[in-house]
Amino acid sequence: MEYLDIYDEEGNHLGKEERSIVHKDALWHNTVHCWLYDLEGNVYFQIRADKGKLYTTASGHVQAGETIKEAFGREIEEEIGYKVDYNQAKLIEVVKFVMDREEEDGSIFKDRAFANVYACEFKRNLNKFDFDENELSGIVKINAKKTLEIITNENGEVLAEKCFKQNGKLEIEEKTITFTDFLVNTGETAIGKYGEVLQFIIDELNK
Repeated sequence: MEYLDIYDEEGNHLGKEERSIVHKDALWHNTVHCWLYDLEGNVYFQIRADKGKLYTTASGHVQAGETIKEAFGREIEEEIGYKVDYNQAKLIEVVKFVMDREEEDGSIFKDRAFANVYACEFKRNLNKFDFDENELSGIVKINAKKTLEIITNENGEVLAEKCFKQNGKLEIEEKTITFTDFLVNTGETAIGKYGEVLQFIIDELNK
């Protein structure tokens, strides 16, 4: 059974609660959005298995008693099989995320999260990932600056490298990425969802 630390809307800690109750009762909790980038100017997106769209490198809930950076390291390792030095992760922003959706059984999933967005340098090759195919269908390595241009203009394309599994073996191929390849939920914009992350990475590389 998974427990999450819960908070009021101002971020004051109230205790902990079972994850299912957190989403049933719309309790505030922490999530972590994890991003990897390299010194060549690339950012790494996962391809969500359920959506077929580009999303964070990894993401998930922060478990009860866990620090944000510990959750960063755990989610990266669980989803893409890379053990990162999470102490090197840098905070980009904390976003209040609110979403309600109806589930197949008619219940309402209520999400009230402080989304902690962090980034960390990736120092290995694309073929070193060992990702969970239940979570994602691949990983895309893409130029951060060109990606920001596409998202800002809502148009254009960029050639990227896609890492995927075929018969259990990692393969890499070139893939053309366009604006419609990025996951954007109802009520969100691509620039609002990914703009700060991409600009942060570009600024880090220019230091």
